[in-house]
Amino acid sequence: MKKFSLFCGLLMIPVFIVSIIHIQIIKTANHTPPANIPYLIVLGAKVNGEEMSLSLLNRAKTALSYLEDNPNTKVIVSGGKGKGENVTEAEALRRFFVENHINENRILVEDRSTSTYENLKFTKELYDIEEAVIVSNDFHLYRATTFADKVGIKGFPLAAETPKVVKATLFIREYAAVLKMKLVGT
Repeated sequence: MKKFSLFCGLLMIPVFIVSIIHIQIIKTANHTPPANIPYLIVLGAKVNGEEMSLSLLNRAKTALSYLEDNPNTKVIVSGGKGKGENVTEAEALRRFFVENHINENRILVEDRSTSTYENLKFTKELYDIEEAVIVSNDFHLYRATTFADKVGIKGFPLAAETPKVVKATLFIREYAAVLKMKLVGT
C-alpha cells in the first residue's frame, strides 16, 4: 500500500506541472490585444511546397482581420525555409497579405528564422521594435510572448485557431517545449 501511495504521489507531479502550463497557455490565448499597436508579427509555421499549412493559414487570416481593423499597423511576416518547403514561411505569408490587398509598404520580412525564439530575436534585430501584436495558434502564444519579452519586445497575444486534427498533438508537444524553455531558457 505504501508503494502504491508513493507511486500515486509521484504521478501527481507531472500532472500538476502540465496543469500549470496548460493554465498559462489558455490564459495567454484568451487575451485580446489593444487596437493600433504599430507592428503585428505573424510567426511562421509549416509550408507544404508553396502552400501554407492550415495552422499557418489560420494565423494569416487572424492577422489579416487585425490589419483590416488597424490600417496603420505594419505586419512582420516571419519564418525561414525548412524541409519540404519551396518558399520561406515569410514569403508564403507575404503572398497571402498581398493577395488580400494589404499594401506591400505595410509588409516587413524576417526570413532567416527556424524557431520561435529566432522569429522574435531576428525581428528585433532587423526592425528594433518595442511592442507588437504576436499572432500564432492558441497553444503557442504563451511561449511566443515569453520569448518576445526575453528579446525586448512587449508582446500582445492574438490567438489563431489550432486545427482540430492536430490540436492534441500540438498541445502535448507544447507542454514539453514550455518545460524546456523554463529549464534552459530557449
